[in-house]
Amino acid sequence: MRKSNQSIGDLKARLDAYLRQNHPEICRHWFDEIEPLDLNGGVVTLLVCEPVRRQYLQRTCTSQFTEAVQAVTGRLLAVRFVGEPNGVDERASPPENISGGGFELEEQLVLSPDYTFDSFVVGPGNRLAHAAANAVSANLGGAYNPFFIHGGVGLGKTHILQAICQTALRQRSRVQIGYLSCQSFSELFMSCVKAGRMQDFRHRFRNLDMLVIDDVHFLSKREQSQEEFFHTFNTLYQSGKQIVLSSDASPNDIPDLEERLVSRFNCGLVARVDRPCYETRVAILKAKALLINLPVPEDVCAYIAARIDSNIRELEGSLAKVRCYAMANNVGVSLDVAKAAMSDVRSTFGRSNQPTIQMIIDAVMYYFDIKLSDLMSKRRHKSVALPRQVCMWLARKHTRYSLEEIGGYFGGRDHTTVLHAVRTIGLRRDSDPDICKAVDRIEGTFVHETPVA
Repeated sequence: MRKSNQSIGDLKARLDAYLRQNHPEICRHWFDEIEPLDLNGGVVTLLVCEPVRRQYLQRTCTSQFTEAVQAVTGRLLAVRFVGEPNGVDERASPPENISGGGFELEEQLVLSPDYTFDSFVVGPGNRLAHAAANAVSANLGGAYNPFFIHGGVGLGKTHILQAICQTALRQRSRVQIGYLSCQSFSELFMSCVKAGRMQDFRHRFRNLDMLVIDDVHFLSKREQSQEEFFHTFNTLYQSGKQIVLSSDASPNDIPDLEERLVSRFNCGLVARVDRPCYETRVAILKAKALLINLPVPEDVCAYIAARIDSNIRELEGSLAKVRCYAMANNVGVSLDVAKAAMSDVRSTFGRSNQPTIQMIIDAVMYYFDIKLSDLMSKRRHKSVALPRQVCMWLARKHTRYSLEEIGGYFGGRDHTTVLHAVRTIGLRRDSDPDICKAVDRIEGTFVHETPVA
């Protein structure tokens, strides 16, 4: 039985209230634009006109919306998101998916409505990448091709990639985009090789209008995947199709990457993304708060930005922690609330509470003035071997990775090599004052010791 418009409107209000109370992490300002159509046949139909938003809700928020509908009505109901007032459901073939011919690219990454150019905060560390990304999305294959973005974890590379995809989709309704991680590309390639379906694989990837690969540095040491990616790259490039890549390192610093790929990655525009400065961090916090409809005073943004400088994800995590603390205590966000919520969070200004291998590598590279490609190479010269051993010693001390896992980070070395490095640096720290001083200085850049009162 179809519900009246008044009942549907009331349902939407109660639905919004439930989600804000029980699932604030998914709530966004554009949820107000979701329009309830009807409640019929045990299904609540919700109109979401924007395709990226609709697919995002379908793939990541269906369970929360279903829970909310059932809670506020007391009935066993389902939720359906549609793109047209007549109830057309476009889940089967969203514009950014590649499907058909018995081959479906299920590894496609989900585009988040949060990651658009409108919500991207521009600062000194990302201005070039942002400007180039805008140019690429406006002129696929004609501006910068390939477009290669590199930088540390959590600095906005994925945001830029998704903003390019979403802008291209809005401007060209039938554009064919392949957006996936390098890991997914390699796994899909290997599964197609085993299944004898390489013709399908090549047809899908080599007929795209734009190929977007996140974390392309994972091609390292994968010879077969590199070979296939090389030919895919060439086919798309020669056809004037756009290629966008992101990596933790520049093309020249990705270990064990074939020279012909390094050359091709460098033939377009290579843009680095750096850590945001203080003013940019404040602006990012304001933008994130606005996105989730969270009133945050200026001094709270300033406080968080002064304590967290590692990356944008850490900023988001701190903001989420403050919001959660305020909700748990049924109070608004204030500076006192922020201080209480972050009382157990050490400042990451210039250092990190929990060092990662990448942080250790960056610190060692800076201290010894050595390239990542040399650090990961097979070279055994003292100028390379010592920094590499220091990396392994610090990784063993400050991370939970096993000897085998640490060896994997450094050119695929086995656990005995790592164990030798750990023992060597341990002994030399005791006998060589210069080595001890060097290790302590490197360690001091990312380890924060709580001062004794």
